[in-house]
Amino acid sequence: MNNIIDVKNVTKIFSKGIINKSFTRAVNNISLNIDSEKPMIRAIAGESGSGKTTLARMILGLISPTEGELFFQGQNINKLNNEDRLNFRKSVQPIFQDPFGVFNPFYKIDRVLNTPLIKFQVSNNKTEIKDRIETALNSVGLRPDETLGRYPHELSGGQRQRIMVARALILEPKVIVADEPVSMVDASLRATILESIYKFKEEQNISVIYITHDLTTAHQLCDDIMVLYAGNMVEAGPIDLIVRNPSHPYTKLLVNSIPFPDPDMNWKKYDPKDRLKLDVESVGWRNK
Repeated sequence: MNNIIDVKNVTKIFSKGIINKSFTRAVNNISLNIDSEKPMIRAIAGESGSGKTTLARMILGLISPTEGELFFQGQNINKLNNEDRLNFRKSVQPIFQDPFGVFNPFYKIDRVLNTPLIKFQVSNNKTEIKDRIETALNSVGLRPDETLGRYPHELSGGQRQRIMVARALILEPKVIVADEPVSMVDASLRATILESIYKFKEEQNISVIYITHDLTTAHQLCDDIMVLYAGNMVEAGPIDLIVRNPSHPYTKLLVNSIPFPDPDMNWKKYDPKDRLKLDVESVGWRNK
């Protein structure tokens, strides 16, 4: 089997302090791979602090592992020459969580879309660049004539995030690493962004690594899932199997946190003091 991404037993340890050093093992001995011939959407799920984003940043080559190795098309990511590294950056694109922090407020959003095409030597033809940008914007539900030429502050958070999805798509990558792409977007726009991500796989043969704490969207979107807890992989497999029949206690907690509507439940019959007691009991496991 040919893998475009191979993550082999990676560990990331952060240290702080000069005299009295302390160490945090953010990711511990994680392995995964992405098949180059069979596009897929893989969820990496867990609560805040579980190591999801650290793992994503290593896959993107933004930070190096303390132990273990990461490979892109069989080559060690941290040993690529300049030409191969440029190809890696073009082929593995990020969508970051914060749609506010990725824009330079002094430039119009056109720059965010133009620069990758020029930097990665996709095209220098102005007409081709314009066509690519308009196609990418249309694919995420944005009208080019209402989007281009505007500054970031003139757009909503949902529009800014969809522009970042378009920016990743415009380079026709092989893998997209989406780190909580809908966590800071209104519920009304989540479906639009998730549908765009789903179409990456179905229509353009792009694999997606979907970082999330939300098992609801993971179940709707993904083919399989890896669950992280305190930097460790505690469960992995097909998404339907894991969500419907979790085996690890932590995965069970995540699944049980998914809200299910109950039309027969009448909230008024609960006393606020009783609900507070229930909330305290529900998090009691953390103190054990």
